[in-house]
Amino acid sequence: MDAYIKHISYYLPSEVLTNEDIVAQFPEWDSEKIIQKIGVVSRNITRKDQFTSDISVEALNNLCREHNIKKSDIDFLLVCTQSPDYFLPTTACIVQDRAGLSTSCGAIDINQGCSGFIYGLSLAKGLVIAGIAKNVVLITAETYSKHIHALDKGNRSIFGDAAAATLISNNGEYRLGEFSLGTDGKGFENLIVKNGAMKNHKTIDDNFPNDNNLFMNGPEIFNFTAKAVPGLINDNLRKNNETIDTISQFIFHQANTFMLDYLRKKINIPKEKFLIDMQNYGNTVSSTIPIALKNRLDLQIKDDKILLAGFGVGYSWGSVVIYNK
Repeated sequence: MDAYIKHISYYLPSEVLTNEDIVAQFPEWDSEKIIQKIGVVSRNITRKDQFTSDISVEALNNLCREHNIKKSDIDFLLVCTQSPDYFLPTTACIVQDRAGLSTSCGAIDINQGCSGFIYGLSLAKGLVIAGIAKNVVLITAETYSKHIHALDKGNRSIFGDAAAATLISNNGEYRLGEFSLGTDGKGFENLIVKNGAMKNHKTIDDNFPNDNNLFMNGPEIFNFTAKAVPGLINDNLRKNNETIDTISQFIFHQANTFMLDYLRKKINIPKEKFLIDMQNYGNTVSSTIPIALKNRLDLQIKDDKILLAGFGVGYSWGSVVIYNK
């Protein structure tokens, strides 16, 4: 038995933070510099009263409405998030109830970041192939904006909020190939929120960033990525008996355009085979790949083989090749 990506939908919050908004608050910051270094013009941000469970339900409802999916047919729910409503219960349980899924539907959270979509696909594939579930919905949802201090212009320029819902089943458009996964926890402190949970978030001092806020050591994250990702891609190509030449399209986690361009050149991927799609979304963490993939599929371009790769916080990385049925 095989497992397939059958459908993808996503949800973007209605509030938009543009480069001009950021520059208005930080006059020393330049809009063109943001575009050149990060590749983002605008990003969607959740309201103060809007949380991960809210955008997850919206993405799931979009999936069912856009693709005529019966909620009663969904028998497992995976919610990948690092900005849960609460430490406990799991956000997946909240989403199951609010979305109206069956009480016989399994529901768990995955605390995973930029590689979360790949990890989630690997778990969904296992559930389908093992016969535990027939229709798994993987939701990737982050409200990173709530982690970021109002005066942190760098991270506010990078990250956006979003949720994506992907249906994985025993039939569909793209078959899931072999996975490559990896972890190096030595770098855990370089992208971290030391305190947290979203709905009852407490602040120590709002006048400057603190342990309640997102901290990112950008240079160390870049160094990790530069070292880990080329080996990841080579390993996954080997596992799937593919080469750069035989892959139709590469879709990496949309971290920032500077990093993506560096990786593309280092791995020798032709520019026309390398998708960059983050200008109007920002870095939406685990949702960058499904958003870019959904947009690609909507163009009715029949890529035979697409290599997906996620990497970042943890450190953690993963890749898989998906095959057009």
